Amino acid sequence: MSELEQKQLQLLRLSHELGDPARDLAILGEGNTSIRLSAERFLVKASGSSLGTLRSEDTVECLSEPLLELMNRADATDGDVDEALVKCRVNPSAKRPSVEALFHAYFLSLPGVHVVGHTHPVAINSILCSHRAAEFAENRIFPDEIVCCGPASVLVPYTDPGLWLGQAIKKKTDAYIQENQALPKVVLLESHGVITFGGTPEAVKAAMFMAVKAARIFTGAAALGGPVFLSKNTIDRISGRRDEHYRQAALTNAPHA
Repeated sequence: MSELEQKQLQLLRLSHELGDPARDLAILGEGNTSIRLSAERFLVKASGSSLGTLRSEDTVECLSEPLLELMNRADATDGDVDEALVKCRVNPSAKRPSVEALFHAYFLSLPGVHVVGHTHPVAINSILCSHRAAEFAENRIFPDEIVCCGPASVLVPYTDPGLWLGQAIKKKTDAYIQENQALPKVVLLESHGVITFGGTPEAVKAAMFMAVKAARIFTGAAALGGPVFLSKNTIDRISGRRDEHYRQAALTNAPHA
């Protein structure tokens, strides 16, 4: 099996897990996934295909450069976006990539990021479609949420899907990286969904599944008078513990530090 085939198989397996109806993360054509092939290329779900039933022919090999270039343009039009999505395909006869390939190209350009997952979980969107989205993004409720989802999530205000959403995601994520000198693990999109990413498919799943659990606990606690958040000292302590780093590496199939 070639390296491309191996990566494609990884992408299909991840997509099927995220698209499993029992998980309630995505239905119909919702959500997308991607995997890095090299510094210049990546595989991404084709527009309109379903995560749960994704096939090899529903993935598109894309060039990163045309999409990254577009992400830095303030004057781009809808026509420019359409042109870039066609131009970025390695195989001109391949299906059209999702317009959200734009933010996949951005995340896959970050150091250590090789896999990206995006879904629309009911549990998380129940919060992201409410006035308590920022409260959920900025705080942590239990230790494993810190381990798998990081000390805080990036929250992106609602933006129409497409280039402008991609640019808003980049702006907010870049600001998080500059402030914390570290990558986030979870990006939340108001009234839309969630993005997780990392070095392995397991890292994507760990952050995604734990974010969904956190959302359910948050909602349950809100019904009982309001969630009790962990203190900053507690969050910093758990974030810095070597045993938690070891456990995180085991959960995400990453090399142990």
